[in-house]
Amino acid sequence: MLYLSRKLFFSAAHFYRVDQWSEEKNADTFGLCSNAHGHGHDYVLEVMVKGKVNPKSGIVVNITDVDKVVKTFVCNELDGKFLNKEVPYFQTNLPTTENIVKFLWESLHGELPNCELHKIRLKENDFLYAEKEGAASMVRLTRRYHFSTAHRLHSNDLSVEENKALFGKCNNRYGHGHNYYLEVTVKGIPDPITGMIIDLTELDEIVDQEIMSRFDHKHLNLDTEEFKTLNPTSENVAVVIWDLLSLKVPNLFKIGLFETEKNYFEYFGPEE
Repeated sequence: MLYLSRKLFFSAAHFYRVDQWSEEKNADTFGLCSNAHGHGHDYVLEVMVKGKVNPKSGIVVNITDVDKVVKTFVCNELDGKFLNKEVPYFQTNLPTTENIVKFLWESLHGELPNCELHKIRLKENDFLYAEKEGAASMVRLTRRYHFSTAHRLHSNDLSVEENKALFGKCNNRYGHGHNYYLEVTVKGIPDPITGMIIDLTELDEIVDQEIMSRFDHKHLNLDTEEFKTLNPTSENVAVVIWDLLSLKVPNLFKIGLFETEKNYFEYFGPEE
């Protein structure tokens, strides 16, 4: 099976409000997104399809055929629209990122020529995206955060020479630093009222309390209890972050950690 994706762009406006709720409850639940006049985004949509390679053509599907179907749908239904007011689906389902992904999946599944829809990812901005993969009703939502730290890669189980050989300049006795980008992914079924699988304000508070306050602008080896004796490799940092967040975020799906633009790590929790 081979997988290929196509990226498209569209702009839309929306708001998050429940008419039966008071202004205060809407504001508490949705924050600035509850503004009745709306706000908007330049969305980035990635559609991934799968199929077997045709031995004659050497391709799964002509990507322009996929592009035509998706682009026609997006242009007609979403691009340049005020979603709550102009798209019937979003008059009964709040146009959260999770619900837009769900709408796209339900609308495009089975409509693509000579291939099968595999995954849809919708990026609302540089710090938030949602995706849906397969026919299951689960949606994944990813929130991105940034923190800066220093650390020294050094294992107490290795000799001085072994540490230098393995970690090189990262074994510098004084440490070095990174701008980490942390991606916290949760999964769930969008709430039928709010359209969300998690309260983002609550998630932000948990990450701020459990991760940022511990690690941001700190020297991991010298300033944190978690890495007093544990070598602060990015692998270990990802696992520690999972352990800290999984206690507070029951629908945690994945931790993604960018150490640099070239180095990325993922952790899905301990194997069961």
